[in-house]
Amino acid sequence: MKIPSTSRGGPAAVVRDPALFEEFYRRHVDAMTRFLARRVDDPHTVADLTAEVFLAVIDSAHTYDAARGSETAWLYGIARNTVSAERRRAARESALSTRIAGRRLLEQDDITRLEEKLVAENEGRRALLAMAELPDGERAVLELVAVDQLTVTEAARALGIRPVTARVRLHRARKSLTRAARPTAERETDVPPHPVTDTSTLAAGSTA
Repeated sequence: MKIPSTSRGGPAAVVRDPALFEEFYRRHVDAMTRFLARRVDDPHTVADLTAEVFLAVIDSAHTYDAARGSETAWLYGIARNTVSAERRRAARESALSTRIAGRRLLEQDDITRLEEKLVAENEGRRALLAMAELPDGERAVLELVAVDQLTVTEAARALGIRPVTARVRLHRARKSLTRAARPTAERETDVPPHPVTDTSTLAAGSTA
């Protein structure tokens, strides 16, 4: 059966109708699993976080505003928040036993499937590591656009910022990565660029 590309009535309707929620889940679960597999390297954690994303949809459905962006961009915002919450939890945990306590057991087929996704997303994880030195705001936009394949407008929606701000951050992030990839001796001969006083000129050259 073909899955509709968007939800009938949006997330608010989805959480009130089990059939619509199943359609919503089937439409987005693969993208969310791949998004999470680029950011964590344990199949159990990927499974747990994927479930948490869709549980968060139930609690957050009332926050969706179609005028601010697509359903997909909104869901990526939830997924980012879920990953951030997991990282905060992990930072507070003092022992591995605490980390695995209460974790639901996966069947071997589930583990194999998730391990395959983790392998498939190796390149994405390497790309995210390469971005680690960028300022948080610039890195977040570049991750969503270059790795997760969102448009600039969708990335802005997921991050809760204006599209023009996202375009400027994307421009800066790409410029920083390009410069970092050049040989050190070549970088040392660079003349410092003139300050940009009108960010609208940067935004005009970006694709939404």
